[in-house]
Amino acid sequence: MTAASFPAAVLFDLDGTLLDSAPDFIATANRMREARGLPALPLEQLRPVVSKGSRAMLAVAFPQMAESERHALVPEFLEVYESLIGQYARLFDGIETMLETLEQAGTVWGIVTNKPEYLAQLILPQLGWEQRCAVLIGGDTLPERKPHPLPLEVAAQRIKAAPGACVYVGDDERDIVAARAAGMPSIAALWGYRLDGDDPLAWQADHLCELPQQLWQAAAWPAAKRASA
Repeated sequence: MTAASFPAAVLFDLDGTLLDSAPDFIATANRMREARGLPALPLEQLRPVVSKGSRAMLAVAFPQMAESERHALVPEFLEVYESLIGQYARLFDGIETMLETLEQAGTVWGIVTNKPEYLAQLILPQLGWEQRCAVLIGGDTLPERKPHPLPLEVAAQRIKAAPGACVYVGDDERDIVAARAAGMPSIAALWGYRLDGDDPLAWQADHLCELPQQLWQAAAWPAAKRASA
């Protein structure tokens, strides 16, 4: 495969796509539960909802609370998470080699996440990505967040790429919905976080990918719209 076979630009979701952040989040939830005299939860109980955000994780951590009570815990959840961020999280196997392969092919890559931008920014230096990541859009960077297409559209603008020349990779349905609305080819990352009832086939991604290692090969990327912007 030649370098031109890879996309001109790739945008990634963060949690559940590049980063296995579930261990940080279960540590956060369990610290909050411990402070309230509750026993620790197993990682497997929280892991499926990590990509759904803090409110979904709090619903698992505190199912006995009313929704309004859990909503009031979001600032505490984010504060505790900030104090723990990166302590237990790890890249999924194959991600670093995939990024190196893209870089060697001349592909520009960045991150579009619903995680608050200030938290995502804390992760970049831990991974040595400050210079490598060409753009970072968080869930509070813009007036809209995924599944709205605006974050993907703005990210493409910032790296001077047409949306159709980018590929978006994410592990949640809203990632694929946002990409489709932005006119951006997409890959559903099946190695990420999903509820038992989720059906990635119904998301209508251009490609489904079981493992990051598959993305070491140019042929695994959507073939359409590979031309540069």
